[in-house]
Amino acid sequence: MEAVVINYRGGKRTQNNKQMVLQPVETSTRDEAGKLIGKKVEWTSPAGKKLEGKVTRAHGGKGAVIAAFDAGLPGQSLGTKVQIL
Repeated sequence: MEAVVINYRGGKRTQNNKQMVLQPVETSTRDEAGKLIGKKVEWTSPAGKKLEGKVTRAHGGKGAVIAAFDAGLPGQSLGTKVQIL
């Protein structure tokens, strides 16, 4: 399943570089997003480097999820696709 990287997880004055907000293509409700918790996520850079993470929780009511990565994703990853395995 594919998802789009929406943004970093953060608050008003903070940004967590290792946690990203993802919008899975096939989910539109919080219940559907809850079924993805615990699944692995993989982002591939244009150079071919793979960064792995895991879906940790749902985010909002429209199917978005939070994924925690082992290493922070670069800013160039915003708007790109990731694979949910």
